[in-house]
Amino acid sequence: MRDPKRLLSISTLYPNAARPRFGNFVSQSLEALAARPDWHVTVINPIGLPPVAMGDYRKLAKAAVDRQCEGMEVYRPRFTLIPKIGGRLNPRMIARTALPLARRLHAAQPFDMVDAQFFYPDGPAAAAIASVLGLPLAIKGRGSDIHYWGARAFARSKMLDAARQSARLLAVSGALADDMAALGMEREKIAVHYTGLDRDRFRPLQHEGLRRMLSERLSISLAEREPVLCTIGALIPLKGQDLVLQALVELPEARLLIVGHGPDEARLRVLADELGVAQRVHFLGSVDHDVMPLILSASQAMVLPSAREGLANAWVEALACGTPIVIGDVGGARELVRGPEAGLIVAREPGSIAEAVRILLANPPDPADTAQVVAGFGWAEHAEALDRIYSEVIAA
Repeated sequence: MRDPKRLLSISTLYPNAARPRFGNFVSQSLEALAARPDWHVTVINPIGLPPVAMGDYRKLAKAAVDRQCEGMEVYRPRFTLIPKIGGRLNPRMIARTALPLARRLHAAQPFDMVDAQFFYPDGPAAAAIASVLGLPLAIKGRGSDIHYWGARAFARSKMLDAARQSARLLAVSGALADDMAALGMEREKIAVHYTGLDRDRFRPLQHEGLRRMLSERLSISLAEREPVLCTIGALIPLKGQDLVLQALVELPEARLLIVGHGPDEARLRVLADELGVAQRVHFLGSVDHDVMPLILSASQAMVLPSAREGLANAWVEALACGTPIVIGDVGGARELVRGPEAGLIVAREPGSIAEAVRILLANPPDPADTAQVVAGFGWAEHAEALDRIYSEVIAA
């Protein structure tokens, strides 16, 4: 049996003890690749800390601990982060911190390639490391890294330099691949690589008592027949939770479960009170991953009118649970919502959102048909596609 191919992955987006859900999809993707017999994966997960670590940063400092398991190691070196204003410096600081470790690991057992799991700041940092080690490079675009950082000249120039160095670029949707090309990246280099999914966990759970079980787990009251909607994502303005709250005014029978946390929470709570819907809105924060399928399966729709996305994991997870989605016409929305069983694409305004929900409540699709929309999104299929793309990079 030949030696496994060896990948060095650079990813600031990766879960740790302080942020157990942060970049969970990255860890699951790399773990799925590492589970294949012909791959070994090493992750450098740089942890950014300010010169004086206070509050949440103190917890993050304690989480900067290396982890090793069969087929995969995760190293967490610390780099100096200047909160709010350090974006310009982060690629250089990450490379400075990670390069000595990468050199040492490569000398002990050579890698075959380097990848970055987020385009900025990870991409330029990974490009510097790959250049020093003399290895081929691949970089993945996920959405906000392209749309947010790509709109800033200092980041865009670094991203385009890294893209030119890369043997292959990846995008989580065809729409994002087009956006990357519009930014100046070579479209021929970009492979569409959809997210994966734990299909054993995310599946339709349609049974009597589901609402009762969920009510007990969340300590809230959910009547058996009342419409339940959910919205899942960071509580930040671009996700559009404020629009969902406004739409709820036109849906007087419905209850809304808001999953996620973020800086917009206080404003959203005030808005719910001002709109008179606070009694029908539940802010759940970050929930256990095993509870998420219960929430999705108990909901008649997952409503997420984001202003920008690549291809949101929340879309895929909802569909896998048999729950149709109401989303804006952004990113890979049209790559998933190709028929009524998947839900509806709407304008980002409360009236359109409310009308879409009314349509789904009046004519709910069969959960099995909805789940079938993402039947090919398992982690095994995801890893097989990544294996194929990265094997081509190494062989070139």
